[in-house]
Amino acid sequence: MASQLTEVVFRPFQQLQEQQLAPMTIHKLQVHGATNTRRSLLDPIFSPLVSDAANSGSTLGDVTNRLRDASHKLDRLGIFHPSPQIFLNSAQQTDPSSTPTDVDIDIALRELPRYKFNAGTDVGNAEGNAYTSLLCRNLFGGAELLNLHASAGTRTRSSYSAELSAPVLPASDSDGRLALEVLSSATDRPWASHEQVLRSATLRYAFRAPRTAASHTLEYSAAWRQLTSLAASASPTVRADAGDSFKSSLRHVFHLDCRDNPQLPQSGYAVRSVFELAGLGPLGGDVSFSKSELELSAATPLAPSWLRNTSLGAGLRLGMLYPLAPGLVSSGRGAPASRINDRFTLGGPTDVRGFALGGLGPHDGPDAVGGDVFAAASVNLLLPVPRTAPDSSLRFHLFANGGRLVAMKNRDKNAGGGASASTAAAGGLDAGSVARGMWGAVSDLVRGPPSVAAGLGIVYAHPVARFELNFSLPLILRRGEVGTKGVQVGVGINFL
Repeated sequence: MASQLTEVVFRPFQQLQEQQLAPMTIHKLQVHGATNTRRSLLDPIFSPLVSDAANSGSTLGDVTNRLRDASHKLDRLGIFHPSPQIFLNSAQQTDPSSTPTDVDIDIALRELPRYKFNAGTDVGNAEGNAYTSLLCRNLFGGAELLNLHASAGTRTRSSYSAELSAPVLPASDSDGRLALEVLSSATDRPWASHEQVLRSATLRYAFRAPRTAASHTLEYSAAWRQLTSLAASASPTVRADAGDSFKSSLRHVFHLDCRDNPQLPQSGYAVRSVFELAGLGPLGGDVSFSKSELELSAATPLAPSWLRNTSLGAGLRLGMLYPLAPGLVSSGRGAPASRINDRFTLGGPTDVRGFALGGLGPHDGPDAVGGDVFAAASVNLLLPVPRTAPDSSLRFHLFANGGRLVAMKNRDKNAGGGASASTAAAGGLDAGSVARGMWGAVSDLVRGPPSVAAGLGIVYAHPVARFELNFSLPLILRRGEVGTKGVQVGVGINFL
């Protein structure tokens, strides 16, 4: 009886395997519905399917896999409706000279609308915006995308951008895309008593590493920044950096996200790193530095059945801003002190909860003036809300987080050792002063406990962003830092 049952269960799988191994070759392939798309875009995707090398000794399984890969490449172009219809017919119906294993394939594509207009509200890290956008697809028939965007909000008073992008090597598995973006914005920074006006142009190449979930972005950016609209109470540090600044930089972003849910992770991990190099040699500009950031996060479910939908998560962020050595600066002068435009800020409802925006780190009077080295970490416990569905987007959470943000010290004897880099002499620092100052900043970072806060709250994971309503209590607070005891609201897409 057992052997008969095994035969009944196994036979369908055996038949399926035999069908996949049946000989099949593609005799002719036709694409329908791509009326606004250039053939030069589609040929690299479909031509390999009908090549002699691909059809030599191919089977039904091989043809199916090649069609599936081509379908995925079409989906990633962003100009067609997903899952195109594919029809297979015996080639002998139209060409008696073909072999019995030859098939004709017809692929029916449906192009997405060429223009898409949106208007609504948007949420980011600790701010909200009203926006309008216009997306133009397949602008010149090569899967180009033109995105025009305008917004106004609580912190970014106005922002206008235009981005034109096009695929590079669409037949590859890298999803490579080249983009040119221009941006104009005015952002209020109340934690430092000023407004920043930004005009920038960025050339960007984004691609995915083959056979992995990792993505890379390479950028060149030229940005004119202006610190303006200073408050009457603005500190001397902010006033010293007021005015114009030009940054010319190269930037690399690496991102790998293996979590099951980025907003409510139950398991998995994520890695993100950013490296920026400004003012090196021919790049020019009036700021010169290297800036590195690393972000790690992980989550794991708790095993007992009564802890269903309960997970333990942790996050770590590190960053360093290092002024370039004199030999690397195009002007030949000493490395300049870092500017408030480029320094890190830390604290707020989306990173170190329980502190005000920019509440951690160096302050000059009421102003958060940022730092050059930071470390922040968190641990949190996500708990299900009683009487909610297992896949509910609502959770309770308990958290504890902390961090330190410090400024590089000017250790040069002639500059009044101990002065912060933001108040260094206009002539800049030499290489030895920079090295000693950064070593001092790192020593300060690990000396003594970090500023810490803990609390509890409720989390809602919307497809657009994550919402948190927390009650926080600062436990360790340094002089000058600004904690937030009580209720704090966080809205964003990237939380510590």
